[in-house]
Amino acid sequence: MITLVNYGLGNIFAFRNIYSRLNIPVQIASNKDDLFRAEKLILPGVGAFDWAMSRLNSSGMRERLDELVLEQRAYVLGICVGMQMMANGSEEGELPGLGWVPGRVRRFDESVLRTKTHLPHMGWNTVAPNRHPLFTRIEHPEFYFLHSYFFEPDSPDSVLAHTDYGTRFASAVYRDHIFGVQFHPEKSHDWGVKLLRNFAAL
Repeated sequence: MITLVNYGLGNIFAFRNIYSRLNIPVQIASNKDDLFRAEKLILPGVGAFDWAMSRLNSSGMRERLDELVLEQRAYVLGICVGMQMMANGSEEGELPGLGWVPGRVRRFDESVLRTKTHLPHMGWNTVAPNRHPLFTRIEHPEFYFLHSYFFEPDSPDSVLAHTDYGTRFASAVYRDHIFGVQFHPEKSHDWGVKLLRNFAAL
């Protein structure tokens, strides 16, 4: 069962529609009671870091999510800001993140960029994944991005995929059963559908 965490941010229904077409059971959780039977979680997110963290913290689901992920080791996939929320914090805001994958979210600026770019990073870009079941049978992947900040994990071992946009950054991270992708698989056609199916099969 895939559980979509609905705290008011992210395209929940796009994920639900994809999994319904794949005949994979899916449910939407809008409160902690809805998380009771959660086996695999998807944490979407759009907008500013502090706004997203505030919404999640006030949803009543934060404590239960920590239990599921950190204690029961439920698989989780963070999408875009949902991935960034897994860090310890972000240059975009002041609130602490979830801390599920040690690292910090940084802004694309002159201190990290090798070449001048337009922000936000918006549109299709190539993703170079490491060998992992999450990217099984995804050949020459390109995914859709929309962001101005990127996840910089504390350990290079947490990097699951790279993308180049003025600099080389981690476009996917992981730690054991915890995964995050900066791009939007729900907007990435067949590549995204395959990745969501792979996540369900982990």
